[in-house]
Amino acid sequence: MIDHAHDLACVRDATERLLTAVAKLDNASLGEPSRLPGWTRGHILAHVARNADALVNVLEGRTMYASAEARDADIERDAPRPLDDQLTDLRESAARFQATGDVPADWSRTVELRNGVTDSASRVPFRRWAEVELHHVDLGVGYELEDLPAEFTDREIAFLAERFAGHKEVPATGLSAGNGRIWTTGGGAEGGPVGVEGTTADLLGWLAGRRDGSGLTANGELPKLPPL
Repeated sequence: MIDHAHDLACVRDATERLLTAVAKLDNASLGEPSRLPGWTRGHILAHVARNADALVNVLEGRTMYASAEARDADIERDAPRPLDDQLTDLRESAARFQATGDVPADWSRTVELRNGVTDSASRVPFRRWAEVELHHVDLGVGYELEDLPAEFTDREIAFLAERFAGHKEVPATGLSAGNGRIWTTGGGAEGGPVGVEGTTADLLGWLAGRRDGSGLTANGELPKLPPL
């Protein structure tokens, strides 16, 4: 059972960690490349802020983004802003998301995200948690996959394993972190089953497209995952 209230609290904590880290930066560092190809740190911060507002739209029954072009244009517009503006936007957009999440609602209802994807409203807070945590890592400011809360890492591995389940490009794959946790994914492509082992950080990094899988071991060829 998904506890949306718990996840909203985790989003709040993750946002505070992000704000504390960003406050230590300066204007010049926001223009430096992030770990995401083609994006500066400013792009990441702009995206995190606009994602909060987009998920408010989702929870309130509106279209997540007006269009893919509008989403990209908003990020490009906001990326060059100075640090103080970025921090204010991050804080205020996060507060809008939290306020929306605190409104009594039917959390079992189905909501629509981007590209026709639907999900339970109760999973939206966890999706936001993932945005905040992973993009904090993407900033490249000393917060690594190994620093993520263990609960988040386990749940995000499970979430991404579910996302790739049955994918036509991924053979049946078992994931093991060596701590008794096992996940299965893929199964839509020929071959397999493939056993993949590694730390939870390396497994998450591979599934989320943040690491190339070189830290993992496999009893065959490591499957190539499609982009998220």
